[in-house]
Amino acid sequence: MRVLWICNIMLPVIARDLGKPCSNKEGWLTGLMDALLRVGAPESGTGVPKVELGVAFPIAPGEKLLKGDTGRVWYYGFRENTARPEVYDPKLEQDMQEILQDFQPDVLHCFGTEYPHTLAALRVYNRPQSSLVGIQGLCAVYADAYMANLPGRLRHMSTFRDLVKRDNLQRQQQKFRLRGKWEQKAVRLTGHVAGRTDWDRRWTAKWNPRVKYHVLQETMRPCFYEGEWKYAECRRHSIFMSQGDYPIKGLHYMLDALADIKPRYPDVHLYVAGNCLLRQGPTAALRISAYGRYLEDQIREHELAGHVTFLGSQDAGQMKEQYLRCNAYVCVSSIENSPNSLAEAMLMGTPVVAGLVGGMESMISPGEGWLFRGSSGDGAGEMQRISRELGEQVAEVFALGEQATQRTRKAREHARRTHDGEQNLNQLLELYQELA
Repeated sequence: MRVLWICNIMLPVIARDLGKPCSNKEGWLTGLMDALLRVGAPESGTGVPKVELGVAFPIAPGEKLLKGDTGRVWYYGFRENTARPEVYDPKLEQDMQEILQDFQPDVLHCFGTEYPHTLAALRVYNRPQSSLVGIQGLCAVYADAYMANLPGRLRHMSTFRDLVKRDNLQRQQQKFRLRGKWEQKAVRLTGHVAGRTDWDRRWTAKWNPRVKYHVLQETMRPCFYEGEWKYAECRRHSIFMSQGDYPIKGLHYMLDALADIKPRYPDVHLYVAGNCLLRQGPTAALRISAYGRYLEDQIREHELAGHVTFLGSQDAGQMKEQYLRCNAYVCVSSIENSPNSLAEAMLMGTPVVAGLVGGMESMISPGEGWLFRGSSGDGAGEMQRISRELGEQVAEVFALGEQATQRTRKAREHARRTHDGEQNLNQLLELYQELA
């Protein structure tokens, strides 16, 4: 059974084969690939047909079409400008034609709809009955929540960086709308989608009433199944966010909430992984975005300079360390489907504070975390309400101390059932056999 994956990044095993740096994004795919190849091997004794796996991913537009073999998987690089995912380049179809003709897959599995390459692959393959699209985020829906209750004046503001890149908040939102256009076309071309929440089921059914929906949970990276959060070993009154580099992730809500928490817990500290939007280095003033400047204003206004640390990109081991060391993990996005960082935090038994938006209610229940109503409109008082309720939930976690484990243990048990690697792999193999 020959299966071709269409991925958003070059997987680490391929990057190592090519002597190139690895990305920390979508690391769970490596674990899935290893398990998939292992279960179909003759020595596994499973009787499952051997999976011959091909992996295709974007490379820079100026490079030559890439083809190689690690000894375990075939790989292909198609040319795509991932810095402009709102633009559909018809030349993508030419690369996909070459890749598909060479690999001859029985099943095409596209991971995500956020980039035009999914649409190009589906158009060329043209076998809906053997095509599977895994839903991650949904750009068409995310676009409506992109501003995340930010002040109106900020939405139209442009810094020097925004003017040069033509990339202020309004344009960023418009780019999401354009990406959503290609996304919806892709969903209409596939016969099968794999999702994880009631939310993504509703949206994909709306765009393609004939599509067959399959529940297919993700398996996290192995390190998140080992170890458990302990109050005695955490940094008291510390908060961890997995990213905050664009409005949807809601860092501005957290900074306002931090100002409310600080009088009660003067040592409160926020740690943020991922890209830092604040000014750093001699040319920083030229490179800061309007949203980055707004975050700086919040930090200055609330006197939070000694209470916020940006960690930069974190690998799996570093992320695990943050979940174990923080007093609370926060997910306060204006929209989400099923964030892997939430799954990782639940697996580690970390206290979770989260806004219920999008597909979040399919991931966590009130008895498993400290939850509140997320963004549900764009009224003048909505940002203040979210920040206030967020702050109240975080303060409650801090006050509970050791007693927080009464909920975190339930969350951990739930996550271990949902993200059971063997169960998820068996479901995927059954699905591949159905589609082939």
